[in-house]
Parts: sequence; C-alpha cells; structure tokens
Amino acid sequence: MKSTPVAIVTGASSGIGKATVRSLIQQGYRVYCGARRVEQMADLAEDGGKVHYLDLTDAHSIDAFVAHILDKETRIDLLVNNAGYGAYGAVEDMPMEEARKQFEVNLFGLAAITNAVLPTMRQRRQGRIVHVGSMGGKFWSILGGWYQATKFALEGFADCSRNELRPFGIDVVLIQPGAIRTEWSSIAIDSIRQTSGQGPYRPIAEAAANFFENNKSMECDPQLVADVIVKAATVKRPKARYAAPKVASVALFCRRFMSDALLDRLFGRYMGVPHKIDIG
Repeated sequence: MKSTPVAIVTGASSGIGKATVRSLIQQGYRVYCGARRVEQMADLAEDGGKVHYLDLTDAHSIDAFVAHILDKETRIDLLVNNAGYGAYGAVEDMPMEEARKQFEVNLFGLAAITNAVLPTMRQRRQGRIVHVGSMGGKFWSILGGWYQATKFALEGFADCSRNELRPFGIDVVLIQPGAIRTEWSSIAIDSIRQTSGQGPYRPIAEAAANFFENNKSMECDPQLVADVIVKAATVKRPKARYAAPKVASVALFCRRFMSDALLDRLFGRYMGVPHKIDIG
C-alpha cells in the first residue's frame, strides 16, 4: 500500500503559501502548514491542512515544529520554503536590525528549517526542497537593496545545496516569481514611506511608492505560482529553476543579454527614478 506523501509549507497564512497548501492537498499530500498568524490558516485546517505556529526567527519554534511532524509521521517528502517578506527603503536609511531580520527570515530561517528536515530525507535517500525566491534574485528594484540581497543570496544557497544534496537523492528547486497579487506590495509601500519618506531619499521614495501602487493591476494570481510549485514538487526530474508567471520567464531570459548599464537605464526610466536630486 502506497504511503501518503507528507509536505511542509512555510508562510502558509496567505498568498502563494495558502494556494500551494490547497493545491498539494488536492494532489494527495498530507500538508503541515506553518506560519505565525495561525488564525489566518483556519480555512486551511477546514480543507485538511495540519496547521501549526511557526516563527522562522526562533530556532526553538523551528525545532518544535519539525519534531511534532516527525512524531506524527514516518517521513517528510517535501519542504516548500515560501515564508519571506520585503522591507524596502534606502540602504542608508534602513536600520541594521531590520536588515538583519530580513536575512533571518528570508535566508537563515529558511536554512534552519531545511537543515531540520534533511536527516530524515537523507536516511530515506529521498526528498525534495522547493525554495520560493524571486525575480529579485536577478534584478535590482528601487529601494530594495536589503530585500534583493536576501534573494540574490538565496540563488547561491540553492545552487550550492542542490549539488551537495543530489548524491543523497534529494532535489533542490528554486522558484522565481514575478509580481504576484499578495500583501507583499502593500507592505513594501508602507516600508518605503516609513523608512525613506523623509530626508534626502524622499524623491526616490515617492517614485518607488508610486511605482508599486500603479503596478498593482499587473500583479498575477498566487495560484499561478502555486501551480508551478506543485509541478516542481511532483515532476520526476525537476529543473533547477522555474519562473512564474510567463512574463517572469521572459524578463529573466532578457536579463541574460542585458548589460548592467542598459538595465539601469531601462529600469530607472520604468520606475521613475529621478536622474538627479538637488541637495538644497
């Protein structure tokens, strides 16, 4: 009798994470849903998800979450590292505590829960880890220095760990989403205004906030990314990277042939970055 595959999805309280949980349940997985906002996962519990509190900045929370799963299950087949957030603002304005927090959630917390599930995957010589990164791992964006840094770092982390874990039968896949209809852009706008809305970077902050606000209509349904995550999780031989939606694939393809100077000009113009700011 074939065992029910077991999956973990972090950041499951909204957006891509919530859509991924539902899609994996439909695929026959038993899904453990982790997030800090447990109350926002009540609907997932009704759908059959196993809902638990998870704080990726707390090592004890990570260890307790994985230990609980292993106490209930004999296996962990899939880890979807979806949790993450973007605090935007000029690099000079961003408090170092906030910069470190982004790395704690977007990279170090991701690495910690990955390490927690690896022993059981290695023992079974089977498993798949899907990291949800961003197009921001290949592109810059206005006032996104610290957020982009976490996503650029994830690109290297995924490449190295993919080759470390392949001999143990464990696959590592990186998803590169474009603009998705989630809370992300609203959080970024609030962060921009709070961090750099006053002072020397104010003209850039106004341009950045306007850019994100005006482009909300172009954001895509989180289900489009969830569908790609499920594909990466279930296909026999996954690719190292999947971009979603299609516009992200096109943009990443074009990036390969752009010089930095050309990208700076095109992106700067597109985002409305001031060419020159008077000190006054």
